[in-house]
Amino acid sequence: MTDLILRGGRVIDPGRGVDMIADVSFSGGKVEAIGPGLSVKPSTVVQDVSGKIVTPGLIDLHAHVYWGGTSLGVDPGAVAAASGTTTLVDAGSAGPGNFHGFRRFVIEPAPVRVVAYLNLSYAGIYAFSRTVMVGEAQDLRLFDLNECVRVAEANRDLVVGIKVRVGRVASGSMGAAPFEMAREVAEQVGLPLMAHLDHPPPNRHDILPRLRTGDVLTHCFRPFPGGPALPRGGVRPEVLEARARGVIFDVGHGGGSFGFASARAMLDAGFLPDTISSDVHVLSIVGLAPHVLDTMSKFVCLGMDLGDVIRCATVAPAQAINRPELGVLVPGGPGDATVIDIEDGDFVYRDAIGERLDGRKRLACRGMVVGGAWREAVPLPDLSGPPETWF
Repeated sequence: MTDLILRGGRVIDPGRGVDMIADVSFSGGKVEAIGPGLSVKPSTVVQDVSGKIVTPGLIDLHAHVYWGGTSLGVDPGAVAAASGTTTLVDAGSAGPGNFHGFRRFVIEPAPVRVVAYLNLSYAGIYAFSRTVMVGEAQDLRLFDLNECVRVAEANRDLVVGIKVRVGRVASGSMGAAPFEMAREVAEQVGLPLMAHLDHPPPNRHDILPRLRTGDVLTHCFRPFPGGPALPRGGVRPEVLEARARGVIFDVGHGGGSFGFASARAMLDAGFLPDTISSDVHVLSIVGLAPHVLDTMSKFVCLGMDLGDVIRCATVAPAQAINRPELGVLVPGGPGDATVIDIEDGDFVYRDAIGERLDGRKRLACRGMVVGGAWREAVPLPDLSGPPETWF
C-alpha cells in the first residue's frame, strides 16, 4: 500500500486536544505520525491540504443505508463520498429477519465502515416512504425478543446496539411497550439502546427515566411537541436528569426531527448535543439533511464552537458505539481522516418544520482518507428521479 501524507492542514482532533497546523502521515493503512514537516519517502503520495481542516474520520451516529433492502435506505458510498464520513452507523434499518441481507449485500461491500443498531422489530423499518408509512413497532406480531438476541449475538462484530422507535407514527397504539421490550433485549446482550420518540404518546416522562447510562436518545432537539426546552427558556428537568445519569443526546436531524427553535433554546441554556448526526434517509437526503456535514454546518451557523461541532461527529460517537479506536488521529490507529473546507457565503438552511436559517458558513468535504488511501470528494448525484435510479 502506498504511503500518504496530508500536508499542511489545520489538524483538529478534539479527542486528543489537538488544534494545530501539521502534517498527517499514513502507512500500511494506519495513521503513522502527526506533526509539522514530516519526512517524505520517494513513493509517498503527498496531498496538499493547506488552508483546509483535517479531522479524524467523521462518524455519523444516525444514518439509514440499507439501500435496496429497505424503502428508506440510501447508498452508503454516495453519502460517504459527499460528506467525508468514514464510519456510518445505521440506526435500525434492519431487524432480526433481514440483517443477514444487510450484512452481505451492503455492509461487507461498502467502501467505508458501516456498523449498525439492530432494530427490535423483525423486519426493521420496512414501510417508510412518501406514499407508504407504517410504523414497524405497531404490531406485536413483529417482535420476537429471543430472535433479536440471537441475531445481535451472532453479529457482535457489527451490531453496536438495539434500536427502537416509539410514538404515534412508529408504535401507534402499542405506545411505550416496544421500548420496554427493546430495553430488555439490550440488557440481555449487554449493548446500549437507541430510542426514537416521535409525536407522543409516549412522551419524555415515559421514556427518559428508563434510559440507562450509555443509552442514546436520538432526535434530541426535536420541535414541539416533545421538544427538550421549556416554553420560556431553559431545559426540562427530566432532560437534565437523564444527562446527569449518562444518557447520550444525539441530534438525528432527519426529515421531521430537528428544530432551530429547540436548538437555539438548548444552546442558549448551555446544553450542547453529545453527538451530531444526520438521520439521512430517502426523504431527508433531498435537501433537508443530505449528510452529517450539512447538519454540522447548521450548528456552526447557530454559533456552536467549531471544535465542539467536530467533537460531536468524531470522538463522541466513537465512544457511544464503544469503538474508542475511531474518532481520533493516533499513530497506529485506523487510517481514516476527513478534509474539510469552511466556505464563506450566503447559505439557506431549513429545519424539519420549514423554518429558515440564513447562514454565512458551510462545511464542505474536500476529500477523505479511508484505510490510509486518499479519496476525492464526490457530490451527491441528481436525486430528481425515483430512489431506485439515484445511485
